[in-house]
Amino acid sequence: MAQKTNPGRFFEDFTLGEEIVHATPRTVTEGDQSLYTALYGTRFAVNSSAEFARSLGLGGAPIDDLLVFHIVFGKTVPDISLNAVANLGYAGGRFGVPVFAGDTLSTRSTVIGLKPNGNGQTGVVWVRSTGRNQRGEMVLDYVRWVMVKRRAPGTDVSATHDCPPSDLPKAVDASDLVVPTDLDARGFDFALSGEPHAFEDYTPGERIDHVDGMTIEEAEHQIATRLYQNTAKVHFNQLEANGNRFGRRLIYGGHIISLARSLSFNGLANVVRVAAINAGAHANPTFAGDTIHAWSEVISADALPGRTDLGVLRLRLIATKNRAAADFPLKDADGKYLADVVLDLDYTVLVPRRG
Repeated sequence: MAQKTNPGRFFEDFTLGEEIVHATPRTVTEGDQSLYTALYGTRFAVNSSAEFARSLGLGGAPIDDLLVFHIVFGKTVPDISLNAVANLGYAGGRFGVPVFAGDTLSTRSTVIGLKPNGNGQTGVVWVRSTGRNQRGEMVLDYVRWVMVKRRAPGTDVSATHDCPPSDLPKAVDASDLVVPTDLDARGFDFALSGEPHAFEDYTPGERIDHVDGMTIEEAEHQIATRLYQNTAKVHFNQLEANGNRFGRRLIYGGHIISLARSLSFNGLANVVRVAAINAGAHANPTFAGDTIHAWSEVISADALPGRTDLGVLRLRLIATKNRAAADFPLKDADGKYLADVVLDLDYTVLVPRRG
């Protein structure tokens, strides 16, 4: 009898250049946004208040950009990372048109790089994934790479295909950012948004301790990962996790991104939208019970071509586990991430200009 269930792909099942159409389009609702807010405590005004969003020319409160990321990402998991050991990094991510409640998202991916690991047990797969709404408009396009188990350990490890892909940008250029056509920040209300800081108040090299911390609860992580329909075994199946080197289920890396982004409100409250994910690394694993803190560094502050109401900040967001971030921990003298650094995310945001 033919097997009807899906055991997930192993490294040997990927082919360079193949296009994968991911199942189960997802209609996003206001309930999804409310649950996302309950899980992370996000407070950014443009996603919290329809009236605030309308004051900026938008038709209503857009769905949080990172919730869009998680939904688009979640579609890819059954085909790409069901048998993942770890999600390793991101590059070249651009957010497209805003997503509103009622929009339906679907995802396609293209395999752009394959590299077997020397241990013969795993390999790294690079994919470019694109999420679109029901009108075919791009809502998110990004590259990620993931370490996947081999079906037959110890097989040939010599073949490498374009790894890492040679055309990955170090950062998305400001001229390539997608700005919502109706967005007009000239009347931005800094009092209602939560802080007085405008684009002009941020200086390259500046570091911001976001002060607050949040402890990861197992139940919240499970709900969050199910919300994104992310079925990766490493997050859900303790029976299988008993055999990994930790003996525990790993927290989904995107959960840490959302926690850190939520914490960044304290110091970056006036961010209008996340425009790009330039690069990212999950430096160390996290588990239920860990407490997350975060700090940010301003990498650059640039004008947005053709706009006087918005500026572009490129930020480095660092999350730590079980230590405060006041001393801005990152790497040791040898350039290796400290054991309590769990996220290093390079991303770009739009911020209102003063006046």
